[in-house]
Amino acid sequence: PWGATEAHNYHLPYGTDVYQVSAIAAEAARLAWEGGARVGVLPTLPFGVQTGQMDIPFCINMNPSTQLAVLDDVIVSLIAAGVPKLVVLNGHGGNDFRQMLRELQFRHPRLFLCEVNWFKVPVEGEPFERPGDHADERETSLMLHLEPQLVLPQAEWGDGSTHAWRIPAMKQRWAWAQRAWTRATNDTGSGDPRLATAEKGAAYLAALTQQIGSFFRDLATTPEADLYE
Repeated sequence: PWGATEAHNYHLPYGTDVYQVSAIAAEAARLAWEGGARVGVLPTLPFGVQTGQMDIPFCINMNPSTQLAVLDDVIVSLIAAGVPKLVVLNGHGGNDFRQMLRELQFRHPRLFLCEVNWFKVPVEGEPFERPGDHADERETSLMLHLEPQLVLPQAEWGDGSTHAWRIPAMKQRWAWAQRAWTRATNDTGSGDPRLATAEKGAAYLAALTQQIGSFFRDLATTPEADLYE
């Protein structure tokens, strides 16, 4: 699991991504293990790419080049231990491991590498009503379920309103640039959290970890030579 340390609106802790991805990894691995797969979970890495948020105090940045070096060291250790496959479970939108895994897969062909972004996993019947991508209804619901003692009272929540790109191509997302977070958001959130409940978080976590756990099981039990039809 790989998280981040960053602001999440006014009401969620800086460690939100770490709490979430740790819980998701542990539960998905438990389900996979009960399904007959031998899987393990490494300690969560708590720092992610925050290059668009460096003007927000205590957002701790780890550059992609540093992440690449960390991954390389972890991979060498896993190969020495005889581990055949590694899933990087990503819990932060600013992290992007795909190009790193391309380089590392060529460098270390003995270990199969892949990435899962939990926030992109399709979940049937997702209970959330208001779209967002940071400290929104989904993340707030998860934290109300997982770590309710760390969520501030609702009266202190920001509304998560944002400022979209002015240029149409960027608004349509076929042109991309890093968001300057303090210009794109009003309270560091992106998405209205105010309909969040612990019950929604519990239901979503159960469905999400079923999906990821099934993938863990399938990957662990499928020989590397049989990964293609």
